[in-house]
Amino acid sequence: MNREEMTMLGFEIVAFAGDARSKLLEALTKAENGEFAEAEALIDAANQCIVEAHKSQTSLLAKEASGDNLELSFTMVHGQDHLMTTMLLKDVIHHLINFYRNK
Repeated sequence: MNREEMTMLGFEIVAFAGDARSKLLEALTKAENGEFAEAEALIDAANQCIVEAHKSQTSLLAKEASGDNLELSFTMVHGQDHLMTTMLLKDVIHHLINFYRNK
């Protein structure tokens, strides 16, 4: 995999993680307003985005594990950062929505 392909995969991860992040924050707003069904639907949609980002990430891990020499790009680092912070946000929002639900 060359640097350009790595960069494009990084953009893909950024896009999926960014979509998930937006949906999670919107879900929190819905929960704050007592709209829990809508919040859960947004969380499900965010989870699907995270799954897609993971597919991209896993393809890289598989290539590296098979011995491919991967040329890292800053865009990929940025994508990984987005994905990991979005996953953390998902966990925090889960707890916040439960808080609003039991309020």
